[in-house]
Amino acid sequence: MSNGYSTSNSSNLYQESTLTSTYADMEDGYDGMKPVTGGDRRGLAGLQNLGNTCFMNSALQCLVHTPHLAHYFLQDYSDEINTQNSLGMHGELALSFGELLRKLWSSGRTSVAPRAFKGKLARFAPQFSGYNQHDSQELLAFLLDGLHEDLNRVKQKPYMEINDSDGQPDEEVADGFWRYHKARNDSIIIDICQGQYKSTLVCPVCDKISITFDPFMYLSLPLPSTATRSMTVTVFYGDGSSLPMPFTVTVLKQGCCKDLNQALANVCCLSNDEYLLLAEVYEHRIYQYLENPSEPLATIKDDECIVAYRLPKRDTVLTRIEICHRYLDNERKLFLTPLVTVMEDPQSGADIDLAVSKILAPLRRKVFSTSKTIDSSTETDSPMTSTEDQMNIDSTQLGTTVQSEEETEAAGMSSRDLSFRLCITDDKGYACRPIDKDSPIRPGRLLKFMMEWTEQEHELYDSSYLKDLPEVKRSGFLSKKTKQESISLFSCLDAFLKEEPLGPDDMWYCPRCKEHRQASKKLDLWRLPDVLVFHLKRFSYSRWLKNKLDTYVDFPVENLDISKYVKSKDASEGSHVYELYAISNHYGGLGGGHYSAYCKLIDDNKWYHFDDSHVSPVSESEIKTSAAYVLFYRRVKRNINGTAGEQSEQVVHH
Repeated sequence: MSNGYSTSNSSNLYQESTLTSTYADMEDGYDGMKPVTGGDRRGLAGLQNLGNTCFMNSALQCLVHTPHLAHYFLQDYSDEINTQNSLGMHGELALSFGELLRKLWSSGRTSVAPRAFKGKLARFAPQFSGYNQHDSQELLAFLLDGLHEDLNRVKQKPYMEINDSDGQPDEEVADGFWRYHKARNDSIIIDICQGQYKSTLVCPVCDKISITFDPFMYLSLPLPSTATRSMTVTVFYGDGSSLPMPFTVTVLKQGCCKDLNQALANVCCLSNDEYLLLAEVYEHRIYQYLENPSEPLATIKDDECIVAYRLPKRDTVLTRIEICHRYLDNERKLFLTPLVTVMEDPQSGADIDLAVSKILAPLRRKVFSTSKTIDSSTETDSPMTSTEDQMNIDSTQLGTTVQSEEETEAAGMSSRDLSFRLCITDDKGYACRPIDKDSPIRPGRLLKFMMEWTEQEHELYDSSYLKDLPEVKRSGFLSKKTKQESISLFSCLDAFLKEEPLGPDDMWYCPRCKEHRQASKKLDLWRLPDVLVFHLKRFSYSRWLKNKLDTYVDFPVENLDISKYVKSKDASEGSHVYELYAISNHYGGLGGGHYSAYCKLIDDNKWYHFDDSHVSPVSESEIKTSAAYVLFYRRVKRNINGTAGEQSEQVVHH
């Protein structure tokens, strides 16, 4: 058999030196020139663990047991080595992988130490250097892309311009995108692993629709969960129309802030011209705003305090006013819950003072006279008036809030004084500068103020409503344990293809509005490859939280039919039925754990467990576990009568 290159056909000096160095690096004296000969058992060699390299061994065994790749690399592929591609690794990665595959497919069961391959990997992908544990799917993505660039048959990539769909039939647009992609990318990896999906974006303002057709090498599927959690959130009214109120809602445990927002909107009867601004309060400050709708709820811990500010929607840009509280006579310590409201272009301290008066109105104990003395005849009255009474108090009754200059001076106050002691602070809320009613307010999207409470404010307002925020979940409350959750691969596909809004950090530029918009995005499968790879997104990383889902995914081993998900009606594309042939497994938690692989041996149609250097047979009934991380499927050809036939490739023996 040919050894993967031909020195007689190689006139490129760089290629000659590359090939020489590649074979000089081969471990254990393996002779890459030696043809792969037949034997009683092939493809059952393990890979030695060089120190936390189980992630690499798992991904490699899945690729090595991909029939199309085994067939390709066991033949002469030297003519397709691209040493000039600036995006590739001068052919070195492809040569190193090819020689490793040949060695693993040699007869015998002696395990292989992939030192030379790991050396090449560390050279071209420093993130995988050293001996730390890594993600097998991230390595797989790098290998597929790297092998493609090293084997790209296109030496000079043409420049082609792709226009928007503009109402053209999807079939024409899809074919145009595919021709463009193939004109620049053409390799064995593209031939067998690359598919195409349809991406539809809709502008929420002008309803502009943008359709593109993008290639994919694998599909990263979310794991939808039916497990729920109860969350308690206190809702504050930014317009001062009502008292703060805690609400407890039930949301999906693996949901996002959008789900929490929607659940709160339903229970507090949010109108169409309002929205809820979620925030985390810590030590009487707003620690952060939870404005990303796709932020996982798993990042919110049960002992945290979450609030929601009910604010108006406006077409104009509004300034967000954030008000914290502190004692004036007690070392100026912070206390109470911050309040948030919005204003349109505040100009002076008087504007801020009026906003504070409005937002505190529901907390007023009772009506006071302008002399600020408590009427003894009303001391036996109810300490709180109704919300309606509070909101109907006119400006003459709110003597401490709205006063004429004459009344203010008569009370011994300067005309520059505010109703409250207010300071404007820096972004971190520390440096404070007192303001009066004539103090100019610099424009900004977010302005932070500190309100200093004295005995007078405590007499006027009942601050108990701003104390003791409830936690998301009461400590000591135990929920009953549930059995391990199980979902199907089809429900994962449904979640992947579901229409969703883009996150605020991933805004789309609308060509009609000429602005970035938070468009809705819908994916549809259009063209499927011969080798279909599913990445089950078990790991999530957000803020401080790293999480792994041990959800059991029920996936078909045979006859995976995804015809209903494919929107293209082109019958020439081939069957949409697939058969499983390899699985990359991850056991344990984050930052460690262990990887292994289940692979179906092509020669005898039996499953084996590849656990580093140890290889053992395994029954088909044992391969479906909650450790499944990356699934490898191959297309099943259809016979003329419509029944499933053989796979499209078999390993060629020489």
